[in-house]
Amino acid sequence: MFTDLDPVLSSQVRLAVVSILMRVKSADFLYLMETIGTTQGNLSHQLKKLNEANYIEIIKSFRNNYPHTSCQITSIGRDAFEKYVEDIKGYLNVK
Repeated sequence: MFTDLDPVLSSQVRLAVVSILMRVKSADFLYLMETIGTTQGNLSHQLKKLNEANYIEIIKSFRNNYPHTSCQITSIGRDAFEKYVEDIKGYLNVK
């Protein structure tokens, strides 16, 4: 039987963000944008969706008088990502 996939993580950009954040303590907006290869507006929108789902925490601060945005994954986001990976393995019949 196929499990419904998490709609929050079914977006390519949101999945990429969470995949990156699983490997690092935090990542800043510019790094995410350049690594994923998306636009500023699209990334902002996708980060908002992840934050609303409590999958990530968005930290806004200032560096040298310039706004700085960074993100880190939450325990809810970590659990959701791990479940998503297991669900995909079920689709691929991989254990």
